[in-house]
Amino acid sequence: MPRRLPGGPSQGRRRQVTARTRRLGRAGQYLALLAYLVFLAFPFLWLISTAFKPPRELGSLHPTWIPRHPTLANFRQAFDEQPLLHAGLNSLIAALSASLIAVVIATPMAYVMARHRGRLAAAATGWVVISQAFPFVLLIIPLFLVLKSLHAINSVGGLVMVYVVWSLPFALWMLNGYVRAVPPELEEAAAVDGAGRLRILVSVTAPLLAPGIVATALFAFITAWNEFFFALVLLKTPEKQTLPVVLTHFLGAEGVADLGPLAAAAFLATLPSLVIFAIIQKRITGGMLTGAVKS
Repeated sequence: MPRRLPGGPSQGRRRQVTARTRRLGRAGQYLALLAYLVFLAFPFLWLISTAFKPPRELGSLHPTWIPRHPTLANFRQAFDEQPLLHAGLNSLIAALSASLIAVVIATPMAYVMARHRGRLAAAATGWVVISQAFPFVLLIIPLFLVLKSLHAINSVGGLVMVYVVWSLPFALWMLNGYVRAVPPELEEAAAVDGAGRLRILVSVTAPLLAPGIVATALFAFITAWNEFFFALVLLKTPEKQTLPVVLTHFLGAEGVADLGPLAAAAFLATLPSLVIFAIIQKRITGGMLTGAVKS
């Protein structure tokens, strides 16, 4: 005899429909995620393909994904035409310095904002939100005048100061969530043992904030590494320019881009961020999960 489903045929059909709906929903989620990944990966894959194509294939009316005759001539031409290594070193110095300084300043400030919730913390939070609403164009003239008075125009050090000021609000906002995820009981126990505020921050809170600090430093680094507008305005001489500014030199006088060398240089410019992200992705994931939990 056929086995009857518990609760009768109607309840069994409802369960089958529910299970089928869940499978379809999960398949739709995976499909949407795959489409999003393809959308994100398409420009980068096309950039790699263009970097290895010879001039004849770049001008073809029927472009292909995979170069028929891959070549390294675009990379050689890019290094011959522009000082990519020197510009990359300038970008690396500016991005590393700005991210480290921003994290060092933001960590104790975020601790104070998270642990002492008063008018000062509310004002600081409001400043963080409002500062992100100002466009670059409104800030460049005051920044230029301040840096001119400090004799920091056309210097990597002046650019680092600008990057620190620009990335500090976001670093504060990000680290604030991580500090709130640290149980205050741990700090209270350390205070009972006689530890001061600075010792508690360095020995107790900072190790627990390590994933969040790494994630914040990475985002600050990527922001400074890819920044173009401030570097274009503040850096005048070619030997001081950063990599995003040097990439614009592959455009001709009439705005016609030399696609092969430009794609090769742009591909090399994206590698540092990808390598750093691949190395510390576990810490970033842990930091994001930690910051998402509220005590």
